[in-house]
Formats: sequence, C-alpha cells, structure tokens
Amino acid sequence: MVFLHQYDYLFAIGTIFAFFDAWGIGANDVANSWATSVSARSVTYVQAMCLATVMELAGTLGVGARVADTIRTNIVKVEEFSESPGVLMLGMVCTVVASATWLGFATKIGFPVSTTHTVLGGVLGMGIASVGANGIKWIGSGSGTAVINSGVVSVFAAWLIAPCLSAVFSAILFTITKYLVMLRKNPVKCAFFLIPFYFGMTASLLTTLLLSKGGTIKSSLSEEGTAGVIVAVGVAVAILVAVFWLPWLWRVVVKGDWQITYLHLFQGPLLLRRGEVPPPPEDHAGIQDYYAGHLTMDEVQAKRAEPGSETANADPEITTVQEKKIGESTEENASVKPDSRQPPKRKSLIGPKPEGKLLSGPVLFWWIKFLLFRGIDHDIVELQKNKKDFLTGDLELAHAGAQHYDNSVEHMYSYLQIMTAATASFTHGANDAANAVGPYATIYQVWSTSAVPAKGSDIPFWILGFLGGAIIVGLWTYGYKIMTNMGNRITLISPSRGFSMELGSAITIIIATRFGLPVSTTQCITGGTVGVGLCNGDWRTINWRMVAWIYCGWIVTVPVTGIMSGCLMGLIINAPRWGQM
Repeated sequence: MVFLHQYDYLFAIGTIFAFFDAWGIGANDVANSWATSVSARSVTYVQAMCLATVMELAGTLGVGARVADTIRTNIVKVEEFSESPGVLMLGMVCTVVASATWLGFATKIGFPVSTTHTVLGGVLGMGIASVGANGIKWIGSGSGTAVINSGVVSVFAAWLIAPCLSAVFSAILFTITKYLVMLRKNPVKCAFFLIPFYFGMTASLLTTLLLSKGGTIKSSLSEEGTAGVIVAVGVAVAILVAVFWLPWLWRVVVKGDWQITYLHLFQGPLLLRRGEVPPPPEDHAGIQDYYAGHLTMDEVQAKRAEPGSETANADPEITTVQEKKIGESTEENASVKPDSRQPPKRKSLIGPKPEGKLLSGPVLFWWIKFLLFRGIDHDIVELQKNKKDFLTGDLELAHAGAQHYDNSVEHMYSYLQIMTAATASFTHGANDAANAVGPYATIYQVWSTSAVPAKGSDIPFWILGFLGGAIIVGLWTYGYKIMTNMGNRITLISPSRGFSMELGSAITIIIATRFGLPVSTTQCITGGTVGVGLCNGDWRTINWRMVAWIYCGWIVTVPVTGIMSGCLMGLIINAPRWGQM
C-alpha cells in the first residue's frame, strides 16, 4: 500500500465524521423504519431495538454494501479526479461532514429525512465545487426508466414515485384486510383462514426483495428459476404456518391458554388435543389492548362534554354532537368512561435518582444506568400522544375517527408486522448502510492506495463493522426522537394497519428495484402510512401538519447538504496549499 501520509489529518477527520454520519443514519433512518411497529404495540421499544440490532448488523455484515460505486459514480464523474485523487478524498470528507451535520440537526428537530438523499446532496455539492457542473451526472443514460434511475434527476423523481406508489399498495392491502377480516361477523375465524396466505405472500415478497436488493449476494438463477424459488418459499411458509402456528394461535386467541409458551409451537396439531384451560391468575393480563390510550369517538365526545373541559380546538361537527349528547343524557352516554382504555403504567429502566453523595454506590449505579439506558427508557406511544407542539394538531380527535377492531385479530396481525419490520430492517442494513460506508470507503481507499478506487472495489470488513456498529449506537441513543414524530403522530396505528403499511412499502421497493426506479425507505413508509390512514374514510384522521413537515424535510435535504458540502469544498480547494495542486 502507498499511503498518502500528507493527508493523515483528512483520514482522521473523515473517520470521526463517518462515525457520526452512521450514527445519524441509525438515529434517523433505522428509527423511522421501526416506528410503525412500536406505535402499533406489536413490539415494545426495547424489543424493537434488539431486533433492529440483529437484523441491521446481519444485513450490513452478512450481505453488506461491499462496493462503493453507487454513491461515488452515480452523481459525480470520478474519472475527473484521476489526476488528483487527493481532491476526491477531500470531497468525500466534505460529504460526510455535511451529511453528519445535517442528520444530527434533522434528528434533533424531528425531521425524518432520507439518508440516501443526504449523502447524494453532499456528493453533488462537492462535485460542483471541484469539477464544475459539467462533471455532474444530471440524468441517466439510455431511454425509458434508465433516464431517471441515476443522476440528480433520480432524487426529484423519488419525491413523487415512492410515497404515491407505497400509499396505493398499502391502501389496497388494508382495504382487503378491512372488508375480508375486520368487518366480518366472526373476524377471528376469517383471520385464521387468511393468516397462512398472508404469511406466504409476505415471505414471497420479501424473498423477492432479498434477491433483488441483496447487496453482494447475486443470484445465478434464470428468471424462471427465481420465480420458482419465490413461489416455493411462499408455499413452504404458508404450510408451516398452517401446521404449527395456527394451532398455537388457536390456543392463545380462542382458548385463552395462558400457560402456553413459544416452545409449544413444535407440537403443531397436537396442541388441538390439549386439555381445558384452568382459570388464569389474577395478575395475568391476557391479550393486550392495542388501542389502549386511544379514545373512540363516543369517548372523546363524552370527555369534551364534561363541564370545564377544553373544547376550543374541537371540530365544529364534534361540538354539535357534544351538545346533542348533553341534551339527551342517556344511560349509554353516562356509562362512557374515557379513561377505561388507558394503558398500564410503564416501569422506568432507570428509576428516580437516589439520595446521597455523588460518589456513593447507589448514585454511581444510577448514573451508569442513566448513561446506558437513557436512549431507550421511553414510552414511544405516550410520547407521541403527550408531546404538544405546532405539529401536533388535534391528535385525539384524529385518532378517534379511526375505527377500533377486535384486539384478538390485531394480536394475530402483530406477528405479521414483526416479520415485515424485521426483514425490512435486514434489507436496510444490506443496502442503505452504504450511505455511510461508500464515502468513507473511498476516503480510506484513496488514502491507502493514492489512487481513485477502481469500479467494484471491495470494502474492508472492518469498515462494515465499524460503521454498522455506529448505526446501532445511533439507534439506541437517539432513535426515540424520530419515532416520536412518526407512527401515531401521522395517523392511528394498529397491527393490521402497520402490517399493511410495511408490506405496501416493501412491494413498492420491489417494483421500483425491478424497473430501476430510485426510492427511499423513509418515503415509502410515510406514503404507506398516509394511504392506510385514508382508508378510515375521513381525511381528518391524518395529521397533515406532520405529513407536510416530513415532506419539507425531504425537499430541503439535498440543497442544504449540497450547499454545506460545496461551500466547504470550495473554501478548502481555493486555499493556497490546495490551490497549488
């Protein structure tokens, strides 16, 4: 290796900011991928963090973004730097500095931005500052979708393509679920018929996603062979679910078997011969209420009709209904208890700070817990409901407009939602980790070889581990900021709704990948959330202020990071030392 030791300081700066860039990806991008699952209570916040850790690292390290070509070659013409690789190294340092700075700021104020566009904006800015506008790939080459599948135009195309497609697919999925299961006379029975099909379809779609966006895993199968594998996986999963999972669900959901555990899954059909269920202990909670803390319309009306309640911000329609309810004063209205759906209080992982001196054992132990668990010691659903700012609007009323479905059926859908969220997290680690890995790998390769990296250059494994770990640190320490603004702060989320959102998002990514169209996971899940929210039949069930806030974050990301990176690059290369090169 021929190290450029004169640029050791650039490598050091690049290493520091690449870590913070990956940290921002974890806190912003990974967090919003899990926001729907946590908001729906399919998983707790801590469970989501653990699952995300495993799946993100598996995607980053196991499949991995092992080539830096995408970020480096799709925006700027790297051949322009062949005579001065040090300038390319400097440009990528400016890129990660701008990207890390913007991601940190965006996460702080609750902007769920696209990390892909953050890095692309940085590369665009440094490219214009160093080689000029002619050195930028503004549009792709070829015809058809190839024109917009690379270059700067891909960024603008994604603003429209991703959220719209995801909204349509998610709305279709939830509409099917709503009318074939949720609104049926016996929704639990209907769900049992559809659960294997949904698992099989989900497995097939996610297998397609892995085969098409699987990083370095390249399939050598023909198109017919690939289609056969996808169908076979779906059928196999559906059969396994029908044989082993359905009997277990029957005992849990229908029989209320509180003694059964996940180890009983292996008994399969034998579980149907299990004896009668003894009375549960007093502290047994049973199937959780997925709508706890979210009032129905009747409950909101009763709450706001109480003397002394604040109704200044209430919708005029609701106020009229309230007056009617007050005049009627029926027994049904009197029995409404708005607080009856409140979730149980969550126990803090940290707890209150004990009394005593700073260096005493209990106080030191509390500080250790505070430093380690502060980032995950949050109830995301409560934060979404209780955080009041200009983006909130009347969330209580918006949530009340969404129908509450059978909790037993929602419980069955929670497993499907976990499946889609975990696999999406794996593919995120396999692909979107390149937003931090690509620029830093270029910095390292130029520094260690004194040449512009060749197309298809492998990324050292330690870089994948280093930045993959930084992504996880960002998720654990600051992910709650973005999760608070997603999910229930857009519309009411339940497992059946969340499953439709996540699967609709996955379908969008699959189709876009097949046709070479650029999409962002952030934009897909946001579009899916809006699409499912509209299925409530009332546009007021969506918090349009938050939607506008998120969309604004997408629009300003590219110019902000581009200006930051370009100004920094321009100042440095026009300084005396760099200007003489």
